Amino acid sequence: MTDTAARLLQLLALLQTRREWTGPELARRLGVSVRTVRRDIERLRELDYPVYSGLGAVGGYRLASGAALPPLLLDDEEAVAITLGLRHAALGGVAGSEESAARALVKLQQVLPDRLRRRVDAVQTSTVDLAGPPAGPWVDPETLVTLAAGARDHERIRFSYRDKDDAESRRLVEPHSLVSAGRRWYLAAWDVDRADWRTFRVDRIGSPLPIGVRCPPRELPDADPAAFVTRSLALARPIQHVEILVHASAAELADRFRVRTAEVHALDEHTCLLRTTADSLEWTALRIAHLDLPFEIRDPPEMAAHLRTLAAELLRAAGDST
Repeated sequence: MTDTAARLLQLLALLQTRREWTGPELARRLGVSVRTVRRDIERLRELDYPVYSGLGAVGGYRLASGAALPPLLLDDEEAVAITLGLRHAALGGVAGSEESAARALVKLQQVLPDRLRRRVDAVQTSTVDLAGPPAGPWVDPETLVTLAAGARDHERIRFSYRDKDDAESRRLVEPHSLVSAGRRWYLAAWDVDRADWRTFRVDRIGSPLPIGVRCPPRELPDADPAAFVTRSLALARPIQHVEILVHASAAELADRFRVRTAEVHALDEHTCLLRTTADSLEWTALRIAHLDLPFEIRDPPEMAAHLRTLAAELLRAAGDST
């Protein structure tokens, strides 16, 4: 790297650490003249970095927001902190940001030096969440990174896969997309050996390994990855339609029960109808038992039986035989 290029990177790093710098301050930090600072500022502008100049005898420079995000120059501590934050977000720490965090994690870990990677792993393995382990299956961040990189680079990946019956198989796939559903992750991919599209639960994937074979992008049979995964899961298990009459307003139900807007139908100011789907009536019975609103089961009849069974088990656990 030439002295000029190295100095430009150092100048860019300084501009990112503070809102505004004067010309003499930058000159002292870089060990050059104020005139050289002005020339370097012009070079950054030619590279489309939006550096603004202030008025006054000494002037002032600040890096403003532009149409695109400029490359960020991070020191070791910043790189470790951001990597740890992205790992947490990728596993569901921030609602709705999991997939974006996974993509950013791929980019950062690809260039993270070994010395920093070891520090990140040490913090990760030595840290315990006060709230305990997250609900749902645990997904290895490294697995997410490997799969996301395969999808980005159109590279085939081989891994072991354990199905719902604990039967294990070896798979060779062309990853297309990662889809997060709460704390559960799914991989939409073309299964090379079966010559068909498949959906894989990421927590059941073991030892993913890129094999160095690139492949042309394939088009999913559905409009988007989320629709494809939703359809695949629906075909893999029976879906139960549940209808419940709730003696409360639609707004009150939405406040107590996590439902989509399309599932709630207001009948009047004090009554609404909940129409939802579930792959487990037992789990749905447990959810509505905590509704804390008066309700009546409309459909299916089996739901009432599940509620009676649940009520009997709770009474027995409480030591009430009445």
